[in-house]
This record gives sequence, structure tokens and C-alpha cells, in this order.
Amino acid sequence: MADPAPIDPAATHETASHKHGRPLVACAWDPAGKWIAFSAEDATVHRLTAAAGAAADLPGPAHDSWPWALRFSPDGTRLFSGGYDGRLVAWSLGEPAAAAWLVTAHDGWLRGLAVSPDGTTVATCGNDRTVKLWRGADGGALATCPGHESHVYAVAWHPDGQRLVSCDLKGFLKEWDAAGAPVRDLGRAEALWKYDTQFRADIGGARTLAFRADGAQLAVGGITAVTNAFAGIGHPAVCLLDHADGTQALLLEPKEKQQGVCWGVAWHPQGFWVSVAGGGGGGWLRFFKPGEAGEFHALKLPANGRGLALSPDGRQVAVALADGTLRTYGMFAKTA
Repeated sequence: MADPAPIDPAATHETASHKHGRPLVACAWDPAGKWIAFSAEDATVHRLTAAAGAAADLPGPAHDSWPWALRFSPDGTRLFSGGYDGRLVAWSLGEPAAAAWLVTAHDGWLRGLAVSPDGTTVATCGNDRTVKLWRGADGGALATCPGHESHVYAVAWHPDGQRLVSCDLKGFLKEWDAAGAPVRDLGRAEALWKYDTQFRADIGGARTLAFRADGAQLAVGGITAVTNAFAGIGHPAVCLLDHADGTQALLLEPKEKQQGVCWGVAWHPQGFWVSVAGGGGGGWLRFFKPGEAGEFHALKLPANGRGLALSPDGRQVAVALADGTLRTYGMFAKTA
């Protein structure tokens, strides 16, 4: 068998697509590479066979609003979904798949979730301004972490599994230990927040959080340079913060300004950042080298991107699109 083509972001091309009936909001790729989970504006979680492209709904009812956050356990045996209904659901992915447990995790929207590297703990955050920790095995409540003064938009575990970081609407970041005790205020992604004096509204927050593999840097994705909070007019951006002291290392922005929001960001094992954006300027995949503020490659998407997930082997990226399509893109040259 011939060796696979080397990773080359500049050669990124579509490899497969799956059309769903409603606009998609999130996606996740399981660690074994067998499944891609996605969710849509239909309160249902779906599981797609990555190789064959066949999809099935996970049996419910479980959510009664959009499941905005999706994460697999590290061993791939469970999928966790969090919805705008405040619910956290654990799905057992045996045959047949089924909901293993459900808890009402937050008062109001559950905006983000993250699974610890060892799979034992699920962290969630939401509009009740708290971060919460849950036992992955049975949904038992472990900790409630107050301290944010506005809606908490995203949460991410440090790769060492000993701490996690959360970010709120105004860009303030807080760090917690694995038991939920506060560790420190971790600076602010100030470029990703704006108070609009005309509409008297805040806009901002981390729409996505991701650590670099070594844990030394944190990517905070969202919207910057907002001119109209009501219409969400601004530019997609990723604020890179040094984890050691919370200072901003770099602000990643498109070389040609577009209207929209960065909805997903991931660190690629070969040493570059991948982001997805969507908004008035359409949908885009962008690739950034360390130390460079502008992308080294950009790919126009057929619709607004709302979610992003890397395949376990790092060769493909799945994108949840607002036109109701889940598409996968190979980051390598096409073969004849």
C-alpha cells in the first residue's frame, strides 16, 4: 500500500458531504475515527458513519432545544451533548446507542462543555454564570464554580488534566483546578468584547476555546472590531494567550477582513492552527502558522461554518455548516 499523501493545508479539498434537513450547529469526531457526531436546529443529536456517510439519530427524547455543544469521551464509548435547554446528556454508543443519563445542568442555556483527558469529568458552562463539573460515569454533580459576572461561553481542559479554563461574555478568563476550586484569573481576551453604546449591549465572549498540545498557549476564538452588536457585525478573530501569565501573544485575523465570527479553532499535531468562521462574509476555513497573525491559507466554504472537528489522524477536518450540510475536507493533495 502506498504511503498516504503528506499533510498540506494549501491542498485542502472536500472529501465527503452529508445533507441534513436543518442548519447544523456543532460537530465532533470520535477518537477512533469511526463516527462524526453532529447537531442541528432540530433538538436532535446525529451520528454519521465517517467512512460510509450513513447517518442515524441518537434515540431520544433528550433535548428540547438546540444541542450546541458536542464532545466524545477519550475512549469513544460515550458522546456528551449540551443544549440551550440547559441539559447535559451522556450517550452510550454501543449497539444500539442510547441515552445513558441526563441532568439539568444550568439555569438557562448550556453554552459549552469539555471532557477531561482521562474521561472521568465533564465540565459545562452557561448563562447562569457558572462552571459546573459532573461525573462522566453517571452524571453525579461534583462542583459548582461561581465567579464570572456574565454568561460563561466556553470551557476547556488543560492537556495535563489538572485544571480547566473558562471564558465569559466580556472575555474574562478564569482557571480552576480539577476539583473545581478557583486557581486564578487568567487575563482577558479584550479584543473579543465590545460594549455597543448605541444599542446598549455587550457582544463578545469565547465562541471556542482550544489549548495548544503542549498547554503553553490558549486559543480564544470569537468576534472583534464590532460596529453593530444588534446585527453582530464584526470580524472573526482568535486571541492567542500565553497560559503562564495570561498575556496576549497574538491576534489571528483574516488578511482580507470579512464579516463574521470564529466558531471553531483547533491545534493541528503538525504545528498550526485551524479555524472556521461564518457570518456576513460567508464561511471560511483558515490556517495559521505559529507567530504569524495572518493566515497562510484560506478556503472559502459553500455556507457559514458553525463547528469544526479534526479527525484523529489529523488528515481531515469536519465542518458543520449553516446550510444543513456536514462536510469533510482532506488536508492533502487530491489523488487521481
